[in-house]
Amino acid sequence: MSRESQPLSILIIEDNAQLAANLYDYLEGCGHSLDAAPDGLSGLHLASSKDYDAIVLDWNLPRLDGLTVLRRLRGEAKKRVPVIMLTARDQLTDKIDGFESGLDDYLVKPIALPEIEVRLRSLVARLKQSAAPQNVLSVGDLQFHVGTMVVQRAGRDIVLTRTGRRLLELLMRESPQVVTRERLGRAAWGDSVPGTDLLRSHMHVLRRAIQQGEEKTLLHTVPGSGYRLCDLG
Repeated sequence: MSRESQPLSILIIEDNAQLAANLYDYLEGCGHSLDAAPDGLSGLHLASSKDYDAIVLDWNLPRLDGLTVLRRLRGEAKKRVPVIMLTARDQLTDKIDGFESGLDDYLVKPIALPEIEVRLRSLVARLKQSAAPQNVLSVGDLQFHVGTMVVQRAGRDIVLTRTGRRLLELLMRESPQVVTRERLGRAAWGDSVPGTDLLRSHMHVLRRAIQQGEEKTLLHTVPGSGYRLCDLG
């Protein structure tokens, strides 16, 4: 961690004792403050009762699985703390389930410890950025109140993760132009752009969130280029 970076308060919820110890030792060596929980129930209790800057969460946990922990953390506890899922599950459906439940990032084991630290700092830094000026973006019947981060379609409230909102804002500002995958990746993750599979997962979740039932398609895939958000009439 650079000298200018502020130490973070991080919770590790992981039942693999060796991996948890490695994460704990490495992140503590970077200057961060750590707590750890070996199961989902105790992890949820810590996450709900204390204010952390970020959480590293395993999926396959005893007593309460990681996805349930995440859903209860976002729902019952109303905690918006950034959460990275660190898991051996590498299927697209798992990633979609995670992002729809409120995940901020998804890493498949094994992973390099320095990358976890970079991802954590990047998530927290974006959360602490100053709010954008008050304005409203509109495409068709879709509206994004940038200052309050409220997204609505035809009066229907749409709940998105921070990553989803960043992607949607860029697409709406550029509408009806095509936005490349590279630009979308940089908007969501800065210089630490992950593989295209993660972006594809987020775009799938975003499309399902802004389009329900018989609503008109607004988010379009442009093969070989990227995506665009527009009302084709």
